[in-house]
Amino acid sequence: MPALVGLWRRVPAAARYQIKCLTGNLRLSSAVFYSTQFPSSDVTVQYSHGLPVITLTLPSRNERCQFTIKPLTTTLGTFLTDIKKEDRGIDVIAATSTDDTKFSNSTLMDVLLMNDFKLVINNSTYHVQPPSRDKPCPQDSSEMDTIKTLVHRLYAALHQEEYQLNKEQELLKRLDSLKEQLQPLEQMKSMILSKSDAKTTRLMWIGLALMSTQGGALAWLTWWVYSWDIMEPVTYFITYGSAIAFYAYFVLTKQDYVYPAIRERQLLNYFYKRAKTQRFDVNEYNRLQEEFAETEESLRRLQNPLRLGLPIEQLNEKE
Repeated sequence: MPALVGLWRRVPAAARYQIKCLTGNLRLSSAVFYSTQFPSSDVTVQYSHGLPVITLTLPSRNERCQFTIKPLTTTLGTFLTDIKKEDRGIDVIAATSTDDTKFSNSTLMDVLLMNDFKLVINNSTYHVQPPSRDKPCPQDSSEMDTIKTLVHRLYAALHQEEYQLNKEQELLKRLDSLKEQLQPLEQMKSMILSKSDAKTTRLMWIGLALMSTQGGALAWLTWWVYSWDIMEPVTYFITYGSAIAFYAYFVLTKQDYVYPAIRERQLLNYFYKRAKTQRFDVNEYNRLQEEFAETEESLRRLQNPLRLGLPIEQLNEKE
């Protein structure tokens, strides 16, 4: 802000007056001002105190209405919207070039008023001829670009705090809305996950019991029923069969036979089956979680002390 103040002081007095005329005493806004006059049928453009004044006839009341435009901040969409607000009887309104090419709503009025254009209101078409403006020399154009850059920087400096507050409120409202949407899904997910985890744990214990039973049966057959000479080939084929089963698992899942990964895979399998039964939308839950994380990250970046212009030590003391 001090740098902008210093830059503003270095601007000549004539340039300051021109900036104030263009921006309305530095209160940069897209609002327009109007006044009603005597009836007429054409659309005229005049300049008053450096600002263009567009006078047109409202179709419903057949009254003349003046709109004072701030060309550097007012867009065509804002201008047309204000005309419709003034006369509710307008159904169709648009601005086109002389060759019937429609202008977008984001077009600045400063650009529109450089050349002749057509204004279409309902079934009437008006040919608008703005007053000619002298073409600036390259030096004047460079100075004007500098002034425009200064205006934009001043606008950003004057409205930065307001924009950040509005954006912060918007992000906080979005977080509250996402929390309300996630709360029932979180409860359902917790219930499904707890039941799936219990079933997976039970399956792990069943596997341990089966392996223990197999080891006990082989020991009983080795020492009490048969001898080691008879059971050795049996244990070999059991071991080889286990190796085949592990390799088949790798071929089917493209993963190593690692017990934590197997447990996680089985848990997810049970979870998705139960979620389908309970009609739990996993994709919607993941989408809301991603949007919640993105909103939190945006809020954290917005509240960054560098963006707020606060010393980092001051923020640490508050924490």
